[in-house]
Amino acid sequence: QVQLVESGGGLVQAGGSLRLSCVASESKWRINRMGWFRQAPGKQRELVASITSGGTTKYADSAKGRFTLSRDNAKDTVWLQMNSLRPEDTAVYYCAAGLHGSFREYDYWGQGTQVTVSS
Repeated sequence: QVQLVESGGGLVQAGGSLRLSCVASESKWRINRMGWFRQAPGKQRELVASITSGGTTKYADSAKGRFTLSRDNAKDTVWLQMNSLRPEDTAVYYCAAGLHGSFREYDYWGQGTQVTVSS
């Protein structure tokens, strides 16, 4: 069982920045992909950014140029640096992890951290 502990959410004004962190309680050799998703009220959960153990990243169009995802494989930690935040970035952000050899893209999910961007 992998536990994902998220931190770094909060309230920020439009144009500000936040840095989300996610630490996985699992051997560095088991986790392949880690990602951040978000879900706003009344909307479906969507991928914000993901990164594989090899360092390949993927970003949602809305995140490109503003958000940066980084990873420390030795610590099974990922950071999502969010700059130039907009009110539409307001959502609950979830960290997710996928294991090597799994049929699923993501096997484990964090409990979520609230990000609120005021206009």
